[in-house]
Amino acid sequence: MKILLVNKYHYVKGGSETYYFGLAKLLTELGHDVIYFAMADSHNKSCEQEKYFVSNVDFNGNISKLQKVKAGFRVLYSFEAKKNISLLIETEHPDIVHINLVHRHITLSIVRAIKKYNIPIVFTIHDLNCVCPNHEMLVNGKVCEKCLHGEYLNCIKNKCVKGSTAKSTLAAIEAMNYKRMKIYDDIDLYITPSYFYKKKLEESGIIHSQIIHMKNFLPTDTVYSDSNPDKNYLLYFGRISEEKGVLTLLKAVEKLNNNIPLIILGTGPIEDEIKEYISSHNLEGKVKMLGFKSGNELKKFVAEAKCIILPSELYENGPYAIMEAMSQGKPVIVTNYGGLPEIVENGKTGFVCKPFNSNDLKKSIEKVCALSQDEYKAMSTRAVQKAKIEFSPETYAQRLTDYYIKLIGSKKQK
Repeated sequence: MKILLVNKYHYVKGGSETYYFGLAKLLTELGHDVIYFAMADSHNKSCEQEKYFVSNVDFNGNISKLQKVKAGFRVLYSFEAKKNISLLIETEHPDIVHINLVHRHITLSIVRAIKKYNIPIVFTIHDLNCVCPNHEMLVNGKVCEKCLHGEYLNCIKNKCVKGSTAKSTLAAIEAMNYKRMKIYDDIDLYITPSYFYKKKLEESGIIHSQIIHMKNFLPTDTVYSDSNPDKNYLLYFGRISEEKGVLTLLKAVEKLNNNIPLIILGTGPIEDEIKEYISSHNLEGKVKMLGFKSGNELKKFVAEAKCIILPSELYENGPYAIMEAMSQGKPVIVTNYGGLPEIVENGKTGFVCKPFNSNDLKKSIEKVCALSQDEYKAMSTRAVQKAKIEFSPETYAQRLTDYYIKLIGSKKQK
């Protein structure tokens, strides 16, 4: 098969790109031909299809008023993307198109272009943009579902997109436009990494195509181990932002009676606020912020931690951070939000606590610290076993390509 993968970024920026490039590698190893469509960017990995990529627009950058107006129209519908993907399809003749992150920069204008060629479309849902204009279901640090059933004026009223009336209005108009066009019905299959996201899409009533739940997969070259050392530190790695619960984590660590240190890896918008909290509460001896880490350096931090903590205060989907930690036999502490409790078995592969609750998070940390050597080893082994089974790339590829074949066959019959 020839598979066209679509994603706004063609370099590793987050979980969506980890999936996008991981899927490309997986499909290529199985003998399929993979081609790409994305947004032009100096960070992009080179590929033969880059001449078709849409021009770059940074909605948050320092741009002129005219550029902002043009960017605003592009949010609603990109004629450039529609034209370019048509040219790509006419040249490459893919059998199927698999979409990932496309809202705002590429837009769903490409769906109508693809449909014209009677090619099936698969859409992996990495965020909640289909049912929430700000894609997080989060307003002022609190979960919000007011737009779930199509009441998008709430986005404007609450300035849900970066606190801006203009950006929120554009996002709401985009959502209204897609709903009016019934564009989501032109997509043949939706894949959600979490069952929670599947239920949210179904609950919205906006999507009528088939929705399936398939947990994300780990890379084919993942080396699993339940024998990594425990160097007795807690680890948070990822974006340092309000919705990730980093401040709640600091409060929990502050209340601990033991001296186990917390290492924080990453950068983000509330980095200075976190540093100020550490300083003002005399936590320099217990908390170390070591900045952004990646590659083997990050893997070493994960492999040698006592446990990994993701105290999210938003609806997470299927974060790779947790999957990677489990592959290294590390107990994981997560909140009971979104798809997180679907990954971590409370008391077996880690612990699940309440969001926004530093006391409950503290108790979960104490549970990990209180594990005997044998109990810790058993939890590590269970985590690795679960990771091998539930995040298997081979199983994922087989199931996905079976769906590809069925969709291609059904299109040919029409």
